[in-house]
Amino acid sequence: MKIISWNVNGIRAVEKKGFTDWLLECGADIICIQETKANPSQLSQNLLSPGGEENPAYKSYWSSAKKAGYSGTAIYTKKTPDKVELLGEAEFDDEGRVLSAFFGKLVVVSAYFPNSQDHGARLDYKLRFCESIFKYLTNLVSQGYDIVLCGDYNIAHKAIDLKNPKSNENNAGYLPEERAWMDFFTANGFTDTFRKFCSEPEQYTWWSYRFHAREKNIGWRIDYQCVNDSFAPKVKSSLILKEVTGSDHCPVQVEIEAGQ
Repeated sequence: MKIISWNVNGIRAVEKKGFTDWLLECGADIICIQETKANPSQLSQNLLSPGGEENPAYKSYWSSAKKAGYSGTAIYTKKTPDKVELLGEAEFDDEGRVLSAFFGKLVVVSAYFPNSQDHGARLDYKLRFCESIFKYLTNLVSQGYDIVLCGDYNIAHKAIDLKNPKSNENNAGYLPEERAWMDFFTANGFTDTFRKFCSEPEQYTWWSYRFHAREKNIGWRIDYQCVNDSFAPKVKSSLILKEVTGSDHCPVQVEIEAGQ
């Protein structure tokens, strides 16, 4: 099973850059989307039912923010989920931060972690979100579910995960509190699948639109697909699809053993 995750930085904007064609050709069983910046009533039929309304290649599910043109998550899937649910906490669901799809004992989560913003203006909100999603996931694992937490975590975990760690130590996404939470998360039951396979530096998933950052590979790795530790042996590969353009992020992909 192949699962892709991508912060598209506006689903309507990326549609104009060939998103639907990419979606139909990517070969994924499930695609998790973040930062949709839209609700379904604003979307074309191609985005809602890619491949055709009568027999779409993917079914789509959406969690939109109450604030127009902001945040939001979605999941495209070939197989119909047993159920789809939100996080269950209004302060996060009102921003469309989490959408979970259940397939037997597998739960695939599309999550858009808050940005802590300049001077940590939303750091408290972000840390509450981190605490909430950790409790949500550990509760599912305790019930026997396996988790794939896909999304833009808005955190570069370690110095290897961004080009200029020293100059960014007091900047959103690399604050000590954010890195400490990732330390906690990966020490308490969850595996960063990409680092399971790749220990190389300069592997990034986001680049500023400024200063030709993507061309120069001056970036951050802030998009992850983490799994519960007991499920990690079932992960066959974890990749950054840096050749895919259309957003300031690129997609990430994980492949898990068939039948999961």
